[in-house]
Amino acid sequence: MKNKTRILHVAQNTLTIEHQAIEKLKAQLDDVFYEAVLKIHQSGGRLIVTGVGKSALIATKIVATLNSTGTPSIFMHAADAVHGDLGIIQKGDIVLCLSKSGNTEEIKVLVPFIRKAGNLLIGVTADPSSFLGTSSDLCLHTPVDQEACPHNLAPTTSTTLQLALGDALAMCLLDLKDFNAVDFAKYHPGGSLGKKLYLKVDDLLKHHDKPQVKATSSIKAVIQEITEKRLGATAVMDGQKVVGIITDGDLRRMLENTPVFTDLQAQDIMTPNPKTIDHQQLAVDALSQMESIKINHFVVTNAHGDYQGIVHILDFIREGIRS
Repeated sequence: MKNKTRILHVAQNTLTIEHQAIEKLKAQLDDVFYEAVLKIHQSGGRLIVTGVGKSALIATKIVATLNSTGTPSIFMHAADAVHGDLGIIQKGDIVLCLSKSGNTEEIKVLVPFIRKAGNLLIGVTADPSSFLGTSSDLCLHTPVDQEACPHNLAPTTSTTLQLALGDALAMCLLDLKDFNAVDFAKYHPGGSLGKKLYLKVDDLLKHHDKPQVKATSSIKAVIQEITEKRLGATAVMDGQKVVGIITDGDLRRMLENTPVFTDLQAQDIMTPNPKTIDHQQLAVDALSQMESIKINHFVVTNAHGDYQGIVHILDFIREGIRS
C-alpha cells in the first residue's frame, strides 16, 4: 500500500497541473471571449450547451449555473441531437459546443446542421485547428498541455478548464445583467437566500394552531393548552385582545415560588404586554429582533392588532433561517 507522502504528492501534483492550466487560460482571454459574452448577452434566444462524454457532464453544470444566474440555457447531448433532439435549437438560439479534441464523430455530424440552421456556434476546444475549432463562428481555446492523469488519458485538466471557462462566462453575463441577490433569490425560492428575502412570519404560522386561553382560565387549562399546541407558550386573551403570554418558563417559576396554585388564574402568572410582531414581517428580520431582545417567542398580530398565533425561535431554525 502506498504511503501518505505519495498520496499527498499525487493530490498536490493534480492541483498544480490544473492550477497552471487555469492560469494559462486566464492569460489568453481576449477579444474572442469578449465577443462571445456580448453575443450571448445580446441574444434574444437561449444558450444551448452541448457536448459528449465528460464534456457533456460539464455542459450540464454550466447550464445549471447559467440558468441560476439569469441566462436561459438548455443542455443538449450531441449524440442525441442528431437522433431527434435538434428540435431543441430554435431560431435566435446560440450553441456553445464543448469538446477537448474538437474532432469526435458526434461533433462532426452535429456541427453542419447547426451551421445550416444559421445559429451562432461558439466552440470550446483544446485544439483551435480541429473540426470544431475551424467550423465555429467563435472559438474559445482551452489550452491543455497535459491531463492531470499520469497516463494523460482521463479527462481532468481539460474538463476543469471547460468548467472554469463556463463559470467565467456566467459571471460576465451576470455582471452585464446587474444580476443581484434579489434576482438570485427569484431562481432559488427554496434556498436559504430565497427564504431570507421572501419567507414571512405568516408562512411560519401555517404549521401551528393558535394557542390561547382567557385571562380567567385555570392553571390546568393553561398547561393543557401549552401541551396540546406544542409551542411552549400560549397567548392570554381578554376578548379579542392579547393581554399577555405564558411560557414554559412562567410555569416553572410558578411551581418554584407558589406551593399552592389551584386557585391561580392565567392573568396571575402571565407576562403582560408581550412582544408582538406583524405577520407580514420578513422572517429573517423577526429572528434578528428576537435574538436582540433575547426571547424565544413572538406573539403575531396583523395590521389591526388581531391575534394571529405564536412563533417560536425553533420555527426559524427548522426553515434554515439565520439572521
